Parts: sequence; structure tokens; C-alpha cells
Amino acid sequence: MEKIETYTQFIEETEIVEPDLKGNSFIGGKAVEVSLSHLKEDCIIPVFSKDNESTISHYEFINEIQKAVRIASPSISITRPIIKVSHPVKGRIPSAIGKPVKELKEEEKTIYYERCAFIFQILDKKENVNGDDLNLTIGGVRAYNQENLYSTKSLEKFKLFIGYQNMVCTNLCISTDGFSDEVKVSSIGDLADHVMRLIQNYDMKRHLGMMERMSKFKLNEDEFAHFIGKLRIYNHLDKAKKSALPRILFTDNHINHVARSYLTDPNFGCDSEGNINLWQLYNLLTDANKVSYIDNNIERNVNAYELMNKLGDSILYEEPNWFLHIII
Repeated sequence: MEKIETYTQFIEETEIVEPDLKGNSFIGGKAVEVSLSHLKEDCIIPVFSKDNESTISHYEFINEIQKAVRIASPSISITRPIIKVSHPVKGRIPSAIGKPVKELKEEEKTIYYERCAFIFQILDKKENVNGDDLNLTIGGVRAYNQENLYSTKSLEKFKLFIGYQNMVCTNLCISTDGFSDEVKVSSIGDLADHVMRLIQNYDMKRHLGMMERMSKFKLNEDEFAHFIGKLRIYNHLDKAKKSALPRILFTDNHINHVARSYLTDPNFGCDSEGNINLWQLYNLLTDANKVSYIDNNIERNVNAYELMNKLGDSILYEEPNWFLHIII
């Protein structure tokens, strides 16, 4: 295992450009890409059933964040949003009751999506970290399944983030201070204040430096295998043992993906001798996370960032770490 010194750089101003869509999108799995106009024109808006008060729609959410970002940072220009949705809730208008599905006309169908995530890219605020081009990115998540729609109108929950997108693989790279886990608002206008605070609290230089640092710590094949084995064991520990360890949000399916990609990924897999650095391992984790549902995707992304930094600290300061085989 190797030790390093931290390296940071600042980034440049931006101009208006179209989003960079090469490669896979930032979330995969069952999520599909839609346009903002589709959310505005084709989707109904769920309500709180006891008082029939409308929820904040996905369109309103995305549009408000777009406006807030422009107010918070007028010197930058964001791209049009890349929007991913999942878990469609389908219906039909009253006059179509009893009609066979194959006879339904488009205007007789209704739809909204339970879960929605989006990003705005700021393409000219670019940075190169460990040989990979990163784009500054701002985004959000809304999941109606986390609301009690069977009650009266209450504070509604949203998630906001700012970070980077790795354009080699379109993985998101989100730091702890770049993520607001549970933003609760009573109206669409309240979201602007939360966006302002998120941007102000985000330490861009530190985030870049911590990601640059990851590449300087290497694991050999035995150390990587030990790490993967510990991840598998973690999910079966009792609550008392888990509470003494760093939180891990990844499932066995994610861990399987990482183990397979360690051997096969052309960008972040191991070298010919089986070595892999923490930047590569971090990207294997964030790539595996793409199959996560929208409502817990960003939390896992941040969890990968936290975990890699804890591993790096343990190697740097020669401290025991349950996940690593370190000989002190």
C-alpha cells in the first residue's frame, strides 16, 4: 500500500452548451430518460388524498432548481436537464373505464412517475482528476414513495446534490458536503434557499483534492479480496458490530458487480499484477450503484466516497481498519 500527498486545483468559468451525453446515463437500472416537456405536458400531479392538495410536481421541482442555480451563480450557465424516471403509475380518464387496453387512445391514458432524478451539467467547469475528465454537476431527486400521500398535505421531501460526473463512465462523484439528504419544504419557493445553502457549503477544492488523493493508495489482489470479503460479511453482522464500523449501504449485488469489474472493466479494473488504486475502486463502486433505485442512489454514491476516504486515511496513518488487511 502506498502513501501520497494531497493535490488540488480550481476550475474555470462556464458557457452555455448542450449536455454531454456520450456513454451511459448517470443512473441505469429500470430508470428511463424523459424530457422536461413530457413531465410538464403529459403527466398528472399526485395529491394528498385527505385534502386533495396537490404535491409539488417533478416538473416544478426541476424548473425551480434551474432558476435557483442561475440566481445563486449568475456567472455560470447550466445545460438542459438530463432526467431519469422510474416506477410509472398508469391510469385512465373516467370515459375510458372498462375499455380493453388495446383500444385505449393516448388521450385516454394518464401517467406519473413515482421517482425522478435529474442533473444539470456545467460542462465548461471541467477538471481532470487522475487522468479522467470530470464535469461539475448539479441535480436532485424526488420520490413520491417517501411521502404519505394518504394523509393531508405536509412538508414534502427532496434531495439535492452538487458534485462531478466522470465523463469516462458518466459515474456521479458526490461528496458529503455536496449532498442535502432530506430537504423538507412547504412550497416550491422554499427550494431556492436550500439550493443556495448547498452551493455555499460545498467545498469544491477539497472535493477535488480528496478524489485526486484516492489514486495514490493501491491495494494488491489479496488486499482487494480481503476488502470484498469484508463487505460481504458486513451485511450479515448484528447491529452492535455494525454500529462500531463505517456504514455500508451496498448490497451483495453491488459487491458482485465490483468483483467482476475488478477483472473486466477497461478503465478502472486491476492492472496485470492485480493491483487497483482507490480511485479505480471508487469508480467500480459508483458504477455498480447505477443499478440502484432512484430513491437511494445518491446516498450510496456518497457512501462510496466516504468509504474510500476512510480507507485512505487508514493507509496514510497506518491505523487498523476492519475492511483492510493492514500490517502495522
